[in-house]
Amino acid sequence: MRLFDTHAHYDDEAFDADREALLTALPESGVEAVVNPGITVETSRKALALAERYPHVWAAVGIHPEDCAGSGEADLEAIRALAAHPKAVAIGEIGLDYYWPENPPRAFQQEIFRRQMALAEELDLPVIIHDREAHGDCLAIVKEFPRVRGVFHCYSGSPEMAKELLKLGWYLGFDGPITFKNARRAPEVAAVTPLKRMLLETDSPYLAPVPHRGKRNDSRLLPLVAEKLGEWKGLAPEAVAEAAFRNAVEFFGLEKEMAEP
Repeated sequence: MRLFDTHAHYDDEAFDADREALLTALPESGVEAVVNPGITVETSRKALALAERYPHVWAAVGIHPEDCAGSGEADLEAIRALAAHPKAVAIGEIGLDYYWPENPPRAFQQEIFRRQMALAEELDLPVIIHDREAHGDCLAIVKEFPRVRGVFHCYSGSPEMAKELLKLGWYLGFDGPITFKNARRAPEVAAVTPLKRMLLETDSPYLAPVPHRGKRNDSRLLPLVAEKLGEWKGLAPEAVAEAAFRNAVEFFGLEKEMAEP
């Protein structure tokens, strides 16, 4: 089974004890590629440093809505500069998060989101969207940028919103929560999402799939996500993983880098 984990945070301190050993061993487990998104300027730099060190790791650079407080022109220019790196393949993780009351004000989140969408449009890069309890506003803002394409990471919206995004050419990311017992809408979302628009993600170290829920997640658990999607789609997990792998290669523009030797 060839695996492409399109969203994992290996710069996170949860991996401080064994990061090198884990990342070095991933290809032996079938994980041929990983994209590590930043959530601040600093973590975007760390993501690029990992991408420089490991051939199978790429980076996305961006400012997360939870972490955008105080962000200004200098931070956005720093993200622009980091995006020029040859192993930077997307702008992300960006978006809106209305879940935590202590998050930056909604209007400010929206401003930083729009400015990073504009940057992605200018640089012709895809985006990785974080949308938590902000479905309507996220959809409205991405519609303001019809030339930008991206993925809604760990998609949690309705099947109706999924259909709208799919019509716009977007992808949806599927993670460990689809294996949780309370994942009521996930089967409906998977039903309306064609295989060619699915990306597999872990969000490591978070959101480990059942039966590892609550433990540290890593890319080696991605087959459990493929297995659940396969159940719903009537496909073998290997077929889901292979399709998602090809989708990711195309989405991030890595056809040359990932070409068979």
